[in-house]
Amino acid sequence: MSFGEYLAQRWQDIVVLGIQHAQVVLIAVGIATVVGVATGILVERHPLARRAALTVTGTMLTIPSFALFGLLIPILNLGAPPAIAALVLYALFPILRNAITGLESVPAEIEDAARGMGLSSRSLLLTVRVPLAWPVVLNGIRIATIMSVGIAAIGAAVAGPGLGRLIFDGLARIGGANALNDTLAGLLGVAVLALILDLGFVLISRFTTPRGIRG
Repeated sequence: MSFGEYLAQRWQDIVVLGIQHAQVVLIAVGIATVVGVATGILVERHPLARRAALTVTGTMLTIPSFALFGLLIPILNLGAPPAIAALVLYALFPILRNAITGLESVPAEIEDAARGMGLSSRSLLLTVRVPLAWPVVLNGIRIATIMSVGIAAIGAAVAGPGLGRLIFDGLARIGGANALNDTLAGLLGVAVLALILDLGFVLISRFTTPRGIRG
């Protein structure tokens, strides 16, 4: 069967797997965004805590994905939970690092002027610092999302949902009927999903970044 014939027969299954893949990634990045941005706000002005947070989250990226997925099985069993947990751990570093960088990039003169207008620390954070840091923070979320799309395919090793199942099934039956088509469909599906999500972030950036600081 040619690849075109394979796609014509199985496109519905591939779309379902692609939606499951996107759900796992977006849930994980959503959790990582809440944790990463909150942590960035808390540690940004405390050098020791900031260094410790970046070191711990950065170390997570050095753990091979197969090993991390495997380590989470005794705690979370098989399926989506260990896949989401692993993706959260991998997504934290770029989000945290960009949150800290974005907050640090807010000019001190603007903060002084806002304080001079009587803004409290909380109002200064919510109405001045976070909006000005938003483009950098969003870029960190975007990097974490694209990175997670690829890593999520490894989640099939712990029975996680998504396009990784096609890749793993195809590789396990290499030489068999449609094994190459399965693998190719999974790989292309991951690439297309990454492109769609990346384009989504371009739109989010355009509609959520204040016009005055838009690049």
